[in-house]
Amino acid sequence: MSGEELKRTPLYEEHVACGARMVPFAGWEMPVQYCGIIDEHKAVRGSAGVFDVCHMAEFRIVGATAAEALQRVLTNDITRIDEVGAAQYTLLCDDEGHIIDDLIVYHTGDAEYMIIANASNHAADWTWLDAHLPDSVERVDESDRTALIALQGPKALAVIGELAGDDFEFPVRFHVLGADLDGVPCLLARTGYTGEDGVEIICHSSHAVRIWRLLLSFPEVAPCGLGARDTLRLEMGYALYGNDMDRTVDPVSAGLGWAVSLKKGDFIGRDAIAAVGERGPARKLVGLTVPDGIPRHGFPVLHGVEEVGKVASGTFSPTLGYGIATAYVPAALSVEGTKLEVAIRKKVVPAVVTKPPFVRDTSLK
Repeated sequence: MSGEELKRTPLYEEHVACGARMVPFAGWEMPVQYCGIIDEHKAVRGSAGVFDVCHMAEFRIVGATAAEALQRVLTNDITRIDEVGAAQYTLLCDDEGHIIDDLIVYHTGDAEYMIIANASNHAADWTWLDAHLPDSVERVDESDRTALIALQGPKALAVIGELAGDDFEFPVRFHVLGADLDGVPCLLARTGYTGEDGVEIICHSSHAVRIWRLLLSFPEVAPCGLGARDTLRLEMGYALYGNDMDRTVDPVSAGLGWAVSLKKGDFIGRDAIAAVGERGPARKLVGLTVPDGIPRHGFPVLHGVEEVGKVASGTFSPTLGYGIATAYVPAALSVEGTKLEVAIRKKVVPAVVTKPPFVRDTSLK
């Protein structure tokens, strides 16, 4: 895709002004790094980092039967977020139980829900939801007018507290609450993709630049790109759509069975997912510790001389100082501690099946 065809978030000029290296990502021109991935990664683990995630998709679902309708199309149990302000990680699956996307659903008002979806699946998600939600439920694609900015790290809440005022009470983890940040109305979601405490700020796209500049006015806040976002999420074992799961994979094999509620009743893909659970998956997504090399997506995973899989996600962990990865391997080789190998270019290095998260000491604990 040429540069002329790439979309730009409301913060594009801010990134350029900060010296960001821009790259194509999911149809968007996005910052991959500013001062360097490792420095940005460490800023989030030690202080606070701000990310432009305006490329994500936002859908509003409204109606008296909105909860019932979402219960039918999503894998998790929507009744667990009956309280307005609660949020839930869930999956959108097809009839064969394959993952169309992973989502977060926020209960934003009486008979009203907001879904945040991956940018790469924007069109596919919207088409699927529009086709499978009843006419009695209103759905609106609000992506173009919505901005999403993530502030993550052990000092993130202190920064937000200064902007929101002394009387502001933060939402608890996986909840969302209305706020006013120095005069800008927004929603603050206590969610994130880094393993650190913090918020995701949801506001009108016209306010994005002001919020971004407000956050960067604090010396403890560093601008961070997609590179650090990827290393941070992988240290936590958070799945990335397109790498760790896609339309060929079911939730059980992807290690996301916890986001599926078979007890809630019927939903799209239920029978297929239940069948995998009953017989056991043929392959499972596992974490790998790779102390002597840097694994990358697509590198072969070996057991002896046999190739048993390929790296799904892989990187150098700035926190740990060595390589970490995920890979789909035969179920028999998915037991923690199993010794495997990864072919990294012209050499083969040891790998050990490790249960994520790879990094456990964060501000969320």
